[in-house]
Amino acid sequence: MDPTATGSALLEQLPPPLPAERIIALNQPKGDLHTTRAYEWNGWTFEVPPGVFTPGWTSRLIHERLLDDRIEVRGRRYAAMGAGLGVEAVAAAVRGAREIYAIDIHPESVATTARHYERIVGTRPGTTLHPVVSDVFDALPGDVRLDVITFNPPAVSRTVSDDPDVVRNVCVGTSLPARFFAQTAERELLAPGGEIHLVVSNTADLRAVVQAALDQGFHVEIGHLHDWRDGVLTFLFRITQHRTPYGGRA
Repeated sequence: MDPTATGSALLEQLPPPLPAERIIALNQPKGDLHTTRAYEWNGWTFEVPPGVFTPGWTSRLIHERLLDDRIEVRGRRYAAMGAGLGVEAVAAAVRGAREIYAIDIHPESVATTARHYERIVGTRPGTTLHPVVSDVFDALPGDVRLDVITFNPPAVSRTVSDDPDVVRNVCVGTSLPARFFAQTAERELLAPGGEIHLVVSNTADLRAVVQAALDQGFHVEIGHLHDWRDGVLTFLFRITQHRTPYGGRA
């Protein structure tokens, strides 16, 4: 695989989804979703209320990069799409993000993020948290422009449960990334030089996800490829917007 490929060349080399039975087996939910749990990372402890998902190894690809500046948020306006437990918001604050938009369709996830932020980060000069309950960007103020967005979408291509909380967090499919890219483009949410870091694996339809970004005029490149040695390939895509020399979208 050519890690420098973009556009149609990137699409052509992306692997198809894994077989359906393998996808379902890999994404079977744990039986503790509707209980109170605990999650520890980087020396921080997070209480996980019922219905809120515990981050997995895929999410940690984003967490680690926020914390070590491979995803640079210092002094920037950052949005964690699918804020969940709040790890991204806390990591971004620690690294000095100017504004943090913690966005999730699930009200308890947004409330949980705000509680963890207050407890771990507290009041930090120069950094502001904006907890937002929203279906994609619907509830985001129209004048917001973002320098960095991260997203680990629930793009698994097979339904793995009839529990709506599991579906919301795991297997909505490609329709959600498609709406995400459409809203980002239509609302011109990315500031000049802005970037999206989106993580998705071959348990999803990678080609459909990337095509949705290309259809909206985005430039997509592979930022990182992780081979889990069990057939699963996880891609962290870096996505930017093509612009004309005069600042408009190409």
